Amino acid sequence: MPLFIMITGFFLFPIEDERKFFRKRFTRVLIPFVIWCAVYAFYYYAQGVITLQTALLNIAKIPVNYGTEVGHLWFVYMLMAIYLIAPVFSPWIVSASRKSMELFLALWGVTLTLPFIHLFFAEVWGECYWNATPTLYYFSGFIGYAVLAAYIKRFWMALSWRIDWLAIGMIVVGYSATAGGFLYRLRYEHEVKSLELTWNFTTLNVAIMTAGLFLLFRNIHANRGNSLLWRLIDDLSRMSYGMYLAHIIVLNAIHTRMAPIIGNAFVRIPAIAFTTFLITYLGLKLLSLLPGSKYLIG
Repeated sequence: MPLFIMITGFFLFPIEDERKFFRKRFTRVLIPFVIWCAVYAFYYYAQGVITLQTALLNIAKIPVNYGTEVGHLWFVYMLMAIYLIAPVFSPWIVSASRKSMELFLALWGVTLTLPFIHLFFAEVWGECYWNATPTLYYFSGFIGYAVLAAYIKRFWMALSWRIDWLAIGMIVVGYSATAGGFLYRLRYEHEVKSLELTWNFTTLNVAIMTAGLFLLFRNIHANRGNSLLWRLIDDLSRMSYGMYLAHIIVLNAIHTRMAPIIGNAFVRIPAIAFTTFLITYLGLKLLSLLPGSKYLIG
């Protein structure tokens, strides 16, 4: 998720025509989102999980939250917020000095330590039950990933083996903290919310790992031409949003069939993931042939 936001931030700025920007982004993102929310509502109704009344109520609740109980759709609400704030950030990102952007990112980095600080202090920097916006609140959240990508685009795009080694080091450090923290807490945490603390997308270790991956691949150049590989990558990128929206339906079906027959988790998880990815892509590819398919796949 953070890597996707960084890729978004890399291509997001500068924003020159706000009306054109909002029209394009919201048409391509909001309409498919609403349609797939409705699809999920009737999907769960068909599965017998909810009643028809609940399905219709879930559709009506789309402006409030999720529309249906489909966890992965939180991402779209967050993405809409990035798009809404992007025109505000755009002039600053274009003209800001390197030190100014580094100061913002440093303060954002401090906010990424809050999940760990809260293990020792329940309330910090002005937090209390009547104040949910403490110091540095306005530097927090996913917008930091978009700003980080814009910063790298402006100041860190030059080819350099030193940067590549730095990126590898960041990946190792970030992954070690993420996996190590999870394995450590696995011994005594029994709730998923607490157990996956180090997997939180807005934690410093995940940000370090994400930035390292982004830096490592920042200068990959593809020889587009007419190569089959490039055409496949290009097609996958066009299907990616629709695949993200739709994949849970496929995943549920694949998991039900494959999980009982593959005992080894190191085999089961990649097998289910790859099969889900392939079938979802093929399904969206077929949908893309329909008239008006942009409203389904984005």
